[in-house]
Amino acid sequence: MAAGRWAGAVVRTVRRLLYRDIVWSVAFVAVAFLSLFFFIDFVDELDNVGRNGFTLLHAAIAATLEVPGHLYELSPICVLIGTIYAMARLAQSSEYTILRTGGLGPVRALGLLALLGLFFGAVTFVVGDYLSPLSEREAVQLKASFRGGLALGSTGAWLKERRAGPDGERAISINVARTAANGELEGIRIFEQDSDGRLRTRIDARRARVDADSVWQLADVERTDWPTPEQAAAGAEVRVQRHATVRWPSSLSASVVAAAVLPLSTMSTAELWRYSAHLGDQEQASQRQEILFWKRALYPFACLVMVALALPFAYLHARAGGLSLKVFGGIMLGISFVLLNNVSGHLGMLRNWAPWVAASAPGLVYLALSLAAFTWLVRFR
Repeated sequence: MAAGRWAGAVVRTVRRLLYRDIVWSVAFVAVAFLSLFFFIDFVDELDNVGRNGFTLLHAAIAATLEVPGHLYELSPICVLIGTIYAMARLAQSSEYTILRTGGLGPVRALGLLALLGLFFGAVTFVVGDYLSPLSEREAVQLKASFRGGLALGSTGAWLKERRAGPDGERAISINVARTAANGELEGIRIFEQDSDGRLRTRIDARRARVDADSVWQLADVERTDWPTPEQAAAGAEVRVQRHATVRWPSSLSASVVAAAVLPLSTMSTAELWRYSAHLGDQEQASQRQEILFWKRALYPFACLVMVALALPFAYLHARAGGLSLKVFGGIMLGISFVLLNNVSGHLGMLRNWAPWVAASAPGLVYLALSLAAFTWLVRFR
């Protein structure tokens, strides 16, 4: 009984030692990276100071709102570098050698780090799914309020839906040119086609607002209706009507419209899933959104891979390289992971890979690399 209590106390002491050093190291690396990126974002925003009332305070707020997004993107790198630094420092001071002599075997060490990796993964998920989308949305709205709205590119944003009409199913395509500073949509064009693909109705509106019940409130509207071939043969003409306001019912909710006009970084994992499902139902290209969904879903597990990749550095002999060299190696590994993670998404779209394959490939590659390095250093050296 006493031996069991002693063994439990030893495990708790070892766990506290490892977790304290690693958490502080990861936090230090995260603060260093975030400070650097804050400075870069702040300098980038200085170009807008003095335009439309944009001040230094607004530039600082905009740069601060970008911090959670950077934290989410950099969390695996911070975990890798911080863990490598902590483990290499323990190895350099022979503390890790003492722990190994005291019974800390490779499997137990990997298990302890795996629990810490799950903790870092949970933090990454919370930041990426809740804090980062909210701050990104606020940053977009802040910048749009001083720039007179949010530009949506040369072609604008496109949405599609299908609905039953008097002559069968109609396909509806909606184009939004930009969003105003107050959140309203501007430059709306709505095209309705019948089941034979003929254009039947076109609605042009200068402004629009989507209510909670998915009804679009259109303002300054011009509606053009084309007759069917049978009606045209009977003498029917194209009809053009103008209205100050029009209520246009739709199945496109405010959340779907926001997903189409706002950057994908403002969406949570669940919102990405719903939006990609909507695009698939409307027969629109959704591979990009599906890949991003799987990346969001699997990205927190990258922290688990990073701690496994960092463990072999504790088994390197002090003469195999100084502490700074090992940290530099961790930085290079982290950068290569980010590059591979970005490249895999583009390759997945070009080669038409399954979205989950494109999203999980970098993590699987680095997991295999970490296990191979762990086996080689621990078992054969």
